[in-house]
Amino acid sequence: MNFHFILNPVSGKHTTDIDALCASIKTHFPKAVIQLTRAAGHATELAREAARQQADAAIAIGGDGTINETARGLVGTQTALGVIPRGSGNGFARELGMPLDFNKALTALANAHIKPCDAGTANNELFLNVCGVGIEAEIAWQFMQHGQTGARGKWPYFKIGAKTVLAYKPPTFALEIDGTRTQAAPLTLVFANGRQYGSNFKIAPKADFSDGLLDMVAVHNLPKWKLALALPGFFTDSWRPFGITRSTQVKHVTISREGSFPYHIDGEPRQAQNILDISIQPHVLQVLFAEGK
Repeated sequence: MNFHFILNPVSGKHTTDIDALCASIKTHFPKAVIQLTRAAGHATELAREAARQQADAAIAIGGDGTINETARGLVGTQTALGVIPRGSGNGFARELGMPLDFNKALTALANAHIKPCDAGTANNELFLNVCGVGIEAEIAWQFMQHGQTGARGKWPYFKIGAKTVLAYKPPTFALEIDGTRTQAAPLTLVFANGRQYGSNFKIAPKADFSDGLLDMVAVHNLPKWKLALALPGFFTDSWRPFGITRSTQVKHVTISREGSFPYHIDGEPRQAQNILDISIQPHVLQVLFAEGK
């Protein structure tokens, strides 16, 4: 197979010798093209070049950001997207059945098969896994803002998250869902192409990458004790106590609210001004799935 590997050398907290990773790739794929990303957006450029060269696949090695960037360069082409996870949650990679161990992932790629998959767009920006508004988007936005002047890491994220959970009051959004208008003020509103955020936290256990639909999941603003008790249910495929969520399959949703509000795409924070337009793009990507998936 003619594979181009796109490696983000600073993804996650991995300290593995990059030369050793490249040597492992060459052991499994002697004719592989290996390129390292140098800046934000570079993975998209490398993926487009791989498609121009008619590579069988461009393999993103990194976290969700690297995978998302690589996918953008492959939309509408016959060059497949492959993934070797090196992020934190690795939600998209888990859904493809890709092992978290580097060498096992290389073996899985050698036996992988291709499926056509959907992608979502949020204000014309592609997402592979999940997009959403609400409390997790607010936390992601505040953490990004904090990181511009303060320390990053788990502890600052925990402090920002805890403070937000205690103080957050869900805003009311105007929604137009496939032509039907309504209003809602959920704790969070998620648009899922895949089933999970990452680490097997399944926000939309019935979502399917290839069904031409997004699963819109509203998490209700219930008392904190109910939310805490319901949390383990998100690591299962069906158990959701207290009616904590409501799921609807959708194709196109417009979210409106006066002023600016945060949202996220594949975990990366963004800010919308008045309107967030979300839609599904059926079968725009060819994707490598591990054997048995």
